[in-house]
Amino acid sequence: MGQSRSPLDVADLEYLAARGWRGTEEADLGDWLLRAGGGFTGRANSALVVGDPGRPLPDAVEAVGTWYRDRGLRPTAQLPGRQSRAADAVFAEAGWERDEDVLVLTAPLTTPPDDGVAVELSPAPDAAWLAGYRHRGRALPPSAGAVLTNAEDVVFASVRLEPEPAPLAAVARGVLTDGWLGVAAVTVAEQHRRRGLATAVMGALQRWAADHGAAWVYLQVTSSNAPARELYRRAGFIEHHRYHYRYAAP
Repeated sequence: MGQSRSPLDVADLEYLAARGWRGTEEADLGDWLLRAGGGFTGRANSALVVGDPGRPLPDAVEAVGTWYRDRGLRPTAQLPGRQSRAADAVFAEAGWERDEDVLVLTAPLTTPPDDGVAVELSPAPDAAWLAGYRHRGRALPPSAGAVLTNAEDVVFASVRLEPEPAPLAAVARGVLTDGWLGVAAVTVAEQHRRRGLATAVMGALQRWAADHGAAWVYLQVTSSNAPARELYRRAGFIEHHRYHYRYAAP
């Protein structure tokens, strides 16, 4: 992959990514997007703070808190890039706690050669795939399936190196939105790491997306995940912007 700059700005890429990883309920607060999905993942259960909420910022922060509490969820806001600094200061003043940075990385889509690893692609995640995806190191909650499949063009990649009932060796999720491939849920079983399986599933997703007309790819990685950041750096991804979450005090 080359080192070209993305054709989308922060707001446009965040709105596009929000369509690729959606909650099961959404509402608008001016330009802000409120999302709820049973508590599974920050992106599906946070207010995307982009643009103008259509009311004074302290009132918007209060409205976000109310919307999530009404759904039994901890109020959460996703604050991307420099454009969210004014809102971020108001969330901070209201006592909302800040999480670590998440890097949004982009690259032009390429079609890497098949490296011989057998990667199966499926339009829906089966039980083995769901068991193989460890979100932040934990097993998935019951609400995960509805969030994972709530997109128009989505595919689930898996690598099996041992016969069932042994778990899958690697999994990943790809979603196609307006010519962009979004890669997420890349998980390699601990006993199979450092064998190129993350690269293999990403390559399979890129070939699938290229066949469907994609030209760019994006993904998100936490700033503390040094091994993944190095993997993506070697694959040619560059940082587009960062975001972080803020959580209302319990």
